[in-house]
Amino acid sequence: MLDALAAERLLDESRFAESFVHARVGRGQGPARIRAGLRERGVDESLVEAALAGAEVDWCELAGQVRRKRFGDGLPREARERARQMRFLQQRGFTPEQIRQAIERAGVPGSE
Repeated sequence: MLDALAAERLLDESRFAESFVHARVGRGQGPARIRAGLRERGVDESLVEAALAGAEVDWCELAGQVRRKRFGDGLPREARERARQMRFLQQRGFTPEQIRQAIERAGVPGSE
């Protein structure tokens, strides 16, 4: 049964990985969290990386969008607020560089 589904491309790990990435990007999740989710589901590492690369997502832009949706357009004024926003993005699965750019670009028109 499973072989028949695989033969008809109805059961395909690469399609699953692509669909999973697309859905998680739509939820505002970063590449680290998506990668972990695919690994938990037993998807082969090469398929994970191919799906992330094939998504053609600007991760810094996505991190900025997620940050603005949660915290608004303005720059965090205090170190405590900056750290809070950074932790939020880290939990969403963004890399330190993506987080840094999302925070630095906050409130700068045309930068994202």
